[in-house]
Amino acid sequence: MSTEQGPDSTAGEKTEPQAPRPKRRIGLVALVAALAYAVDLVTKIIVTATLEGEEPVRILGGLVYLQLLRNPNAAYGLDIGGTWLLAVIAIIVVGVIIWFASRLRSVGWAIGLGLVLAGALGNLTDRIFRAPGVLHGHVVDFISVLEPNGEFFPVFNAADSAITVGAALIVLLSLLGRDYDGTVVARKTKKRSSGDGDDGEDGDGHDASGQERDR
Repeated sequence: MSTEQGPDSTAGEKTEPQAPRPKRRIGLVALVAALAYAVDLVTKIIVTATLEGEEPVRILGGLVYLQLLRNPNAAYGLDIGGTWLLAVIAIIVVGVIIWFASRLRSVGWAIGLGLVLAGALGNLTDRIFRAPGVLHGHVVDFISVLEPNGEFFPVFNAADSAITVGAALIVLLSLLGRDYDGTVVARKTKKRSSGDGDDGEDGDGHDASGQERDR
C-alpha cells in the first residue's frame, strides 16, 4: 500500500484579505454636537434678546409662531419630575454618549448620537446657568407649530429638535440592521414551499442551514 499522500488541497488556496474596519467616528460626533449646540445657543440668545415680553411672531404663513417661553419641564413641556432631576438625567445622558462615542464606527450613528448629545447639552446649559438657579434653571423654548402658546403642539427649541431627529435616526438605523460599529446585520428569511418534506430541505435543494445538499 502506498503511503504517499496527495498534495495538500489547501496549499494552492489564497486567503482573501479581510476588509479593514471602518475608522472610529468620535471626531464626527464632536463636530455634529458642536454645530448643533451652537445653533441652539445662538437661537436662544437671539430669542431672549428680542422676544422678551413680545407677542408671538407669525412666520411661514402661520405654520410656525416664535414666542419666548421658559419651561421648567422636560422636552416639549413634558412633566416627568423636578427640574433638578431632569438636569441630573441630562448629565448622565451626556456622560454615557461621550463614553460610548469612542466605539462608534458608523457615520449614521455618529450623526444621530452627536445630535442627541447637542440637545442634551443645550437644555442642560439652560438648567445650570438660567434662573431661578443652578440645576433649577428654566429652559428657553420658542418654536410653536400652527398655534401660539403651544395650543396645537408643545413649544420647543432647537435642542429638542436635535434630540428628536438624532433619536429617530438611531432607531431607523437599528431597524435597517446597521450597527454602531459599522457592520450590517443581515436579515435571514426562510421560505418553504408547500411541497417541502420534513427533512429540512427547501425548494432550491438546500437544507435548513442554507447549505446546498449533495445530490
